[in-house]
Amino acid sequence: MLTLLELLKDGRFHSGEALGAALGVSRSAVWKQLQQLEVELGLSIHKVRGRGYQLASPLVLLDAQKIVAAGPSPAWPVHAYDSIDSTNAEALRLVERGASAPFIVVAERQTSGRGRRGRQWVSPFAENIYYSLLLRIDGGMRQLEGLSLVVGLAVLHALREQGLPGVGLKWPNDVLIGRKKIAGILLELVGDPADVCHVVLGIGVNANMQAAEQIDQPWTSVRSEIGRPVDRNQLISSLSKKLQEYLRLHREAGFAAIQAEWEQNHLWQGREVSLVAGVNSINGTVLGIDQQGALRLSVDGVEKVFSGGELSLRLRDDS
Repeated sequence: MLTLLELLKDGRFHSGEALGAALGVSRSAVWKQLQQLEVELGLSIHKVRGRGYQLASPLVLLDAQKIVAAGPSPAWPVHAYDSIDSTNAEALRLVERGASAPFIVVAERQTSGRGRRGRQWVSPFAENIYYSLLLRIDGGMRQLEGLSLVVGLAVLHALREQGLPGVGLKWPNDVLIGRKKIAGILLELVGDPADVCHVVLGIGVNANMQAAEQIDQPWTSVRSEIGRPVDRNQLISSLSKKLQEYLRLHREAGFAAIQAEWEQNHLWQGREVSLVAGVNSINGTVLGIDQQGALRLSVDGVEKVFSGGELSLRLRDDS
């Protein structure tokens, strides 16, 4: 099926006879595989009598060699998959099997993609970026302080290089354009943070997605914003370069060196918000973040600090 996709990815018409000859199967077998492509991968295929079959739009598939060649130096190894349950989960499995950090896992689609608080991360085939970077942390709790916020800055600058000057951050792990989400971050840690541990930096970026009925919040994509498809291989390489740059700064100088830049790019600075934890919520005004990346709120005139992966920030209805 993926060999058939390689033949069709140029977006041109291909006759059933030519496809069958290339695959060494009958035309009826080609027809069955085309149906599988549509059902399993959600692809739209045009069928025109006398001309053959054509993808609704051309595809540029992930290429690990291109990603490494255009990525940061020293290079991070790239593990690329056609389909995986979750790039974060696969990164952790690779560590268990002895893979040496750092390395990257990317995939054309995820069958069980996850966001924060157990939410599904919608992952259509060959449209977006599903990216996990696995790092080894040696006895440095400071290296974990504000780490998801550091990742957010790297994502922000990679997207600005694509021609999106209006992209900004929302505490703790969202990247937005206006009120629409364009990227999200999910960090997972295994091991002892006080000794040796591994942390996987999971990043999802809406790259070329144009429709997704399953998403239950406002969203946008790079393609929707700039009006043309983006080369995901190039964007992944750019993202890796920015991550290497910001992770080095964080490692050498701590999160305090990045705090001011993060606040400058926080779209909700000074806004009236509700901080939600389960069934409880706290109303306040965003003051900023502290040197560990925790949220600073003014609650009834008193400054309070909040941190934790299960917290969610929302704008107040009257803000």
